Amino acid sequence: AISADGKIAQTSDQLSLDWTSREDTRFFVEKTKEIGVMVMGRKTFETIGKALPGRRMIVMSSKAGTVEGVEWTNESVVDLVARLESEGVQGLTVCGGATVYSQFLQAGLVNELFLTIEPVLFGNGVPLASGFDRINLKLVESKLLGGGILLHFTM
Repeated sequence: AISADGKIAQTSDQLSLDWTSREDTRFFVEKTKEIGVMVMGRKTFETIGKALPGRRMIVMSSKAGTVEGVEWTNESVVDLVARLESEGVQGLTVCGGATVYSQFLQAGLVNELFLTIEPVLFGNGVPLASGFDRINLKLVESKLLGGGILLHFTM
């Protein structure tokens, strides 16, 4: 989810549930269960704080964590994807935050993007991602989702 001014959070420790719709949360749960593997950074994981049922959770961090049911890695995104492919993993969802989104985009490892634009303006905050060259997207689908709009793009 992003704000109407393109931010994934107003502050780095903000919970997405503070400003996103129930419908977006429901979409997130359905999509991550459908794909089965979630990858996120430590700060994003800390906003969740636990393993989520029905999904394999991988946290990218330089420090190992100890939460039961959660895998921790300090691999590069390229090495992580190669390892998961060797394990037979068909796809994964990148669940944030901005640093992890940026790493996957910089490495050219994203082929679909789902963005829920929520009807809120933060004025400042955490951008979705940065540090990559221009990426042209193709809009596949758009639909109302709660008070916002869900956009599905391919690369």
